[in-house]
Amino acid sequence: MNCVVFGGEGFIGSHLVDKLADSGHDVTVFDRRRNPLLTSRPAARFICGNLADQAAVETATRGADVVFHLIGTTVPQTSNEDLFFDFQSNVMWTIRLLQACTRSGVGKVVFLSSGGTVYGIPHEVPIPETHPTNPICSYGLTKLVVEKYLTLFHHLYGLDYAVLRCANAYGERQNPDGEQGAIAVFLGRMVRNLPIVVWGNGEVTRDYVYVRDAVRALEMAALTSIEPRVLNIGSGVGFSIRQLLEVIEEVVGQAPTIEYSDPRRYDVPVNVLDTSLAQRVLGWKPQFDLRSG
Repeated sequence: MNCVVFGGEGFIGSHLVDKLADSGHDVTVFDRRRNPLLTSRPAARFICGNLADQAAVETATRGADVVFHLIGTTVPQTSNEDLFFDFQSNVMWTIRLLQACTRSGVGKVVFLSSGGTVYGIPHEVPIPETHPTNPICSYGLTKLVVEKYLTLFHHLYGLDYAVLRCANAYGERQNPDGEQGAIAVFLGRMVRNLPIVVWGNGEVTRDYVYVRDAVRALEMAALTSIEPRVLNIGSGVGFSIRQLLEVIEEVVGQAPTIEYSDPRRYDVPVNVLDTSLAQRVLGWKPQFDLRSG
């Protein structure tokens, strides 16, 4: 299978490239720059560009069987700061990508959406795919709009697709200085003997999925004809920030120093995904719990 991973130098994307190469697929990476941490990865064709570069996008999609779309220009914390940029870079440029896919005869697009933000404040937990979608940050809203455009392109042009609404992924290569990824950020601060900042009272609860489980789901979604095409991917188990810190202390053998700060407006109080549909139609379930991951 000829695969193109848009965002293949990033945290999840780099693991996906490794997984696809290990499975014997031909892989092309599309990203803005090379990641210096990935020098020992399997050989893959590299195209330097961003989604605004139409010529580069056309080159990348030409001859592809499957396109994985993992590029995102914002995170929940920053998405509300410039709504126009968030929409332009994550929706309008994705429309250009989908147009290139239809012109190039791409067989399938697999889109990494956000199970943590598209639903908004839940009225039932764990959250099924049928739950209302009312995002409270622009990040979740643009993910949802892209999902709808995939539906439209399938209706108009027959472009096959799969959407994976992923929980909070964590694991090797995640940026410890980033604006998202609590586990990497917490561990990064601990190794430098810095305090961990907790927003609110520590009761915000999330679903954490190990990166190798997430990329296995992405590969399976590319290889499997699924209906429905929108699936939650997560552990199905919720951990509050307090509980997460307890697990980290248990695994690392070191008690973190904690500082509490005001809660953030874009944080929903609880987000735990119902993954039973993915288990049923994709044959996927997580292999790593939080402690082993």
